[in-house]
Amino acid sequence: LHANPSPLCVRCGRRSFHLQKSRCSACAYPAARTRKYNWSAKAIRRKTTGTGRMRYMRNVPSRFKSNFREGTQATPT
Repeated sequence: LHANPSPLCVRCGRRSFHLQKSRCSACAYPAARTRKYNWSAKAIRRKTTGTGRMRYMRNVPSRFKSNFREGTQATPT
């Protein structure tokens, strides 16, 4: 038996990691910057912010309304 020529990528999870090149064809891992080209607008749309959980970014608009205050007590009236 032989190893799969392109196993799963650690960063993007796609089966695009080339073992001999040690490079992912989808996200360019292990490069620091994610692979992105303007000639493929639909590919950018699939990978962009908002396609995942957005654990941090989801809360930013409501935190902005309170001027990013945290851990303060409401003043008694």
